[in-house]
Amino acid sequence: ETTELGNKKELKSMPFITYLSGLLTAQMLSDDHLISGVEIHCEEKGRCPSTCHLCRRPGKEQLSPTPVLLEINRVVPLYALIQDNDTREAFKGALMSSYWCSGKGDVIEDWCRCDLNAFDENGLPNCSPLPPPVLRLSPSVEPSSTVVSLEWLDVQPAIGTKVSDYVLQHKKVDEYTDTDLYTGESLSFADDLLSGLATSCVAAGRSHGDVPETSLYSVIFKCLEPDGLYKFTLYAVDTRGRHSELSTVTLRTACPLVDDSKAEEIADKIYNLYNGYTSGKEQQTAYNTLMEVSASMLFRVQHHYNSHYEKFGDFVWRSEDELGPRKAHLILRRLEKVSSHCSTLLRSAYIQSRTETMPYLFCRSEEVRPPGMVWYSILKDTKVTCEEKMVSMLRNTYGESKGR
Repeated sequence: ETTELGNKKELKSMPFITYLSGLLTAQMLSDDHLISGVEIHCEEKGRCPSTCHLCRRPGKEQLSPTPVLLEINRVVPLYALIQDNDTREAFKGALMSSYWCSGKGDVIEDWCRCDLNAFDENGLPNCSPLPPPVLRLSPSVEPSSTVVSLEWLDVQPAIGTKVSDYVLQHKKVDEYTDTDLYTGESLSFADDLLSGLATSCVAAGRSHGDVPETSLYSVIFKCLEPDGLYKFTLYAVDTRGRHSELSTVTLRTACPLVDDSKAEEIADKIYNLYNGYTSGKEQQTAYNTLMEVSASMLFRVQHHYNSHYEKFGDFVWRSEDELGPRKAHLILRRLEKVSSHCSTLLRSAYIQSRTETMPYLFCRSEEVRPPGMVWYSILKDTKVTCEEKMVSMLRNTYGESKGR
């Protein structure tokens, strides 16, 4: 409330209890008909003005409590506060449409009936948005050199869009691959993974966790290449054929497994072949031995050779001297295949191997979806059975001293 004083306006304030008393006087509030969902009551917090009849109690006029006003005593939908039935239903429909159907359709049971102008450029109804799933690494399964587990939460809302499938694409990325042109392998979660067609290297599953099974989907890859950069993309498909936006995860698998004791034995063997007069047969044996091991193993052999025998000439120089530049080049260029990350780890003083077993739920569909029905089948309605299995994962541990 303001009053004008010349060219200035002065703001006048009043206590809230005075404002409430004015409403009572105007019969906008009454004791027997308060607004639905709103309650006025008093608590012992001090004195109350005599003008507030709500606070008068027999024998306690002198020590009456201060009222706590307009406290919501139960959860009530906003449209329930409207008394007129027609207005209430119209308001309810508008709120439901706004929340579930982008305001461009009506909620009918648990789906959206789109308005005539709510269609995309492909002629598909788009009043109910299709949220993109968020792909992530499974927190309970640490990636190894060959095994990676990915998961995502179901994005199907309670009302509106119905998800029929999730499509997962994966590819190995390197400097020679045009990542925009090469899409990699594409797998349908419902038709490929749940049907069991890809169980040799890729399978639908579920990691152990607190998330309800019905809302969490998971895929485990078991045959990836060590020290490889992989890109995974995921999108949802609804029952009308629409695709959601992509969710992407890019990761590098762990370094290849290395038998450190074997690498040290080979380093000793190569030193003995290089030591003294080297016959043609010994040169060929050294060349064959070094070409047969993996690139990461060769890197470790070089490390051990230089650690023990560098005073007789480092590994590169001795290989060129004993085998000749051509053969030495064929051997040494394989070291370039080891990434900078793994080459750093392979210089560790000690490398130990260990085997981990992770519990995992492998899942399969109990029913076969008929061909051509992909867009019309709701994935959440598919009956799925899961069986617990143990996944073996081999790992290297790197350290500067034994036992670490």
